[in-house]
Amino acid sequence: MFARISVDPKICHGKPVIKGTRVLVSNILSYLATGSTIDEIVKDYPQITKEDILDAISFGSFLSDFESFPYDIKAS
Repeated sequence: MFARISVDPKICHGKPVIKGTRVLVSNILSYLATGSTIDEIVKDYPQITKEDILDAISFGSFLSDFESFPYDIKAS
């Protein structure tokens, strides 16, 4: 489903990474959340591509698509 994302218990404790790297999907999403551009991320992580970042975004979107929310999140 996500050709550019890998989850392997032997790599980064099984956290999702860009395939063939140790670049965590969560790090990419954090960069984007703080306003970094795709070009800035690629500059910081030259081993990944724009397509890798777009797949990481899709992966994050997939994980957040659920029918019910089991946690009580209070707005801060």
